[in-house]
Parts: sequence; C-alpha cells; structure tokens
Amino acid sequence: MMSAEGAVRARAIELLARDDTLTAMVHEIFDGTPPRTSAPYVAVGTADGVDWGTKDRVGREIRLTLTLVGVGSGIDDKAAARVEAVVTTLRGPAGGWSVVGARAIRTRFAFARDGGWRHEIVVRCRCLVG
Repeated sequence: MMSAEGAVRARAIELLARDDTLTAMVHEIFDGTPPRTSAPYVAVGTADGVDWGTKDRVGREIRLTLTLVGVGSGIDDKAAARVEAVVTTLRGPAGGWSVVGARAIRTRFAFARDGGWRHEIVVRCRCLVG
C-alpha cells in the first residue's frame, strides 16, 4: 500500500489528466514543477499529511497544492474553475486508501515578475485505510 500522500497525488494527477476540458486549456498536467515548459500548465505540488485516524481506523489528512500557471495579464478563470471542479471528484479509492472528503480550503492568485501568473489551490483530503 502506498502512502496516503502518494495515493492522493496519484489520484489528483490521474483525474486532472482525464479531464478533457482542462487538458484542452493547458499544455500539460505535471507531477511537481516542470524544469522547462511553456505556460499554461498545471503542477501537482506538495502533499503534507497529518494523522486523522479514529480509534479503530488509520487515517490521514492530506493538504495538496495544485498550481495553475499562466501567461499574460489576463486571468484564465475557466481553467481555474476546471481545476476546482476536479477537486470535487477526488473522493473514492486511491492506492489502498479511501478519500472520504475533498475540498478546496485556500486559493491564492499572484502575478509573476516575468509577466505570467500563478493560481494556487490548496486541497484538504481526508483519507481512511481501505
């Protein structure tokens, strides 16, 4: 069985890559920050986990960072909305774990020095073994 952090990351990458609407708006979905690529793209970043178990079940709460990177002065709200829509589908089986809750708990938007922008979405996933 893989770690809950790895299972949530793998599930997020799979679901984001399967979303045809999102993949039509970005160049690619990356596991981590790509070394060289052109925007727009989505990067699945860090996954921090803490204990979220019960008396009789092992559990983890995972905070996963999804980053949509774009170019230009315009904000692509449609792509960000698609990423947030995929977040709602994270519930379900994932690498020996069961994601029992998933929701965006924080978003952050910032313009970059190079003329691009970043839209970060932090997702809280609560997982139980099995």
